[in-house]
Amino acid sequence: MEDRQATGGATTKVRANGTPAEATLSTTTGGCPELRWRCAGATVERSLSLEADVLGAEASGKEVVVCAFVVEDAARPPSCAKAGGKRRRREYVFEMADGEGAAAAWGETLRGCLDSFGRPKRLFVLINPYGGKRRASKIYEAEIKPLLEAAGVEVTMQETRYRGHAREVASSLDRARYDGIVCVSGDGVLVELVNGILQRSDWEEAIKMPIGVVPAGTGNGMAKSLMHAASETCSVSDAVFAIIRGHSHKQALDVCTIVQGGKTIFSVLSTTWGLVADVDIESEKYRWMGSARFDFYALVRIMNLRRYRGSVHFVPAPGYEAYGDPVKQAETPIVEQNGESQVCSYQGPRAEFQCSDWRSINGPFVGVCVYNVPWAAENAMAAPEAKFSDGYMDAVILKDCPKADLLALLLKMSDGSYVKSPHVTYLKVKSFRLSPGQLVEDPKRGGIIDVDGEVVARGEGTYGMIQDQDLMAYGPSVQLTVHQGLATVYCPK
Repeated sequence: MEDRQATGGATTKVRANGTPAEATLSTTTGGCPELRWRCAGATVERSLSLEADVLGAEASGKEVVVCAFVVEDAARPPSCAKAGGKRRRREYVFEMADGEGAAAAWGETLRGCLDSFGRPKRLFVLINPYGGKRRASKIYEAEIKPLLEAAGVEVTMQETRYRGHAREVASSLDRARYDGIVCVSGDGVLVELVNGILQRSDWEEAIKMPIGVVPAGTGNGMAKSLMHAASETCSVSDAVFAIIRGHSHKQALDVCTIVQGGKTIFSVLSTTWGLVADVDIESEKYRWMGSARFDFYALVRIMNLRRYRGSVHFVPAPGYEAYGDPVKQAETPIVEQNGESQVCSYQGPRAEFQCSDWRSINGPFVGVCVYNVPWAAENAMAAPEAKFSDGYMDAVILKDCPKADLLALLLKMSDGSYVKSPHVTYLKVKSFRLSPGQLVEDPKRGGIIDVDGEVVARGEGTYGMIQDQDLMAYGPSVQLTVHQGLATVYCPK
């Protein structure tokens, strides 16, 4: 790389990691502020983008230590924006020839520039020590904490102790003390956080607080969706760096309200019934296998395929009006205000549809899924057309399908191409109503309704069935309606 004229900063003699060099700290250009240096005898000028590469900087004596998160490539500048490969944390030590005063000035300038990016300074971190292979706490200590410390982020860390704990924490958290919340888990803690926030009396302000998602669980669908959208790898360190970069790297996120009678919950990932729900929940007994449990149990279920009676009603998005059959009269669910629903301050979007807006598809079904983001897990692109904040849900409906074709569809889940199969109905919807029925093969047995990886309703004879344990009943209709861009998450781009 050819040398360039410094703009907005004078060239200074330094020792860069012990090697004589000339360095320029440029902070007043029209582009991104950067630190550039050329070592004696080198033909390549190296550079760090302060916004895209640098975690933090500190002056000590005659030295300025710059902590960066970069791709190491001996033939190219160590800039994440310019090189491919895995990023790593690395320190660059610049010993100033002009002494301590020059080092102090550089340190102050670097910190001032980093502060101007609006990065989060105080984060509340929730760790699920039981998720996935129970490694979240170790991941935090080994990979997450060092990056946050290098960026000068003040962290309050708490581990969840039981199911629903994250929801309780979010419902009472002093949001004025933090710039954002970080989930170190699979998708479960994120879902609990959103539900807890929407229980608050100040939910309208609380839901604006950005949420960071670090993949440390089994599925990691949200983390994968966010990282893939920015063409980044779904890794712990990349996810943490996206959170550190903070202010300019946020994404609005649709939130789905799910209602049955007077009971309401909120979803950010998916609602499934049939094959996918059965695999997700019944494979819990194989959790020790990690994410491989899904593929293994999917094969088991396909070999012993179930079909469920039932029906779905939906209001199609523009361009999808031809799907299904017209509905003469659609049942409009009434959200009753009872003791359970009153604890939730947010009551869902105010959406009214005419009877003529609704369409329907009748079963039997192999499976019905409604997605909010593209990836259901790190290796499953379940809804390739899903967007984070388009105001629509992506419905995937599977009716009769030969077992051999189902196996082929399973192999095509990794890139989303399975939705092109003639056996798959894929459409975008504004609202969706599921009326689940019994097994065709065993009319006494029902199915499972799975929302974001948790059972909300299960019929008689299903895995883990305990009477009155679940939030909703199996059989009565469940309605889903989306609120466009209600929540906010940190993202890489």
